[in-house]
Amino acid sequence: MDIIKLTRELGAAIQQDERYLRFAAAREKNEQDEELLDLMGQIQFVQLNYQQEAGKEQPDSQKMANYEREFNEIYTKFMQNENMKEYELARHEIDELMNYLMGILGLCVNGADPMTCEPEAHDHCGGDCDCCGSDCHH
Repeated sequence: MDIIKLTRELGAAIQQDERYLRFAAAREKNEQDEELLDLMGQIQFVQLNYQQEAGKEQPDSQKMANYEREFNEIYTKFMQNENMKEYELARHEIDELMNYLMGILGLCVNGADPMTCEPEAHDHCGGDCDCCGSDCHH
């Protein structure tokens, strides 16, 4: 049994899953959204200015406060963009799928029955990753 081949087959199956397809479509929309790209550029510019000011021997606290305010305003617009909202929902779904799959694999590595093991949801996680086989340190 070639474990690498099976992993590649799993990867191909994931790419056929509706959650992945939604995620890929949302990511593509984001990459083509001019408003979103402009906001991302603005965020990066403000972050750069903030870092430069913070790196000075005596940073100007007023400038830094202004950069923080500006960042928060732009970031809010960024996250309110409909394409970004759609992307965040799709990303959350694909993250949940991947966490679930990794939980199964983690349980299997610890000797659980691959056909019946069921990772526990992180909602009930107490931080002991042995319970679900994950190494998320949640």
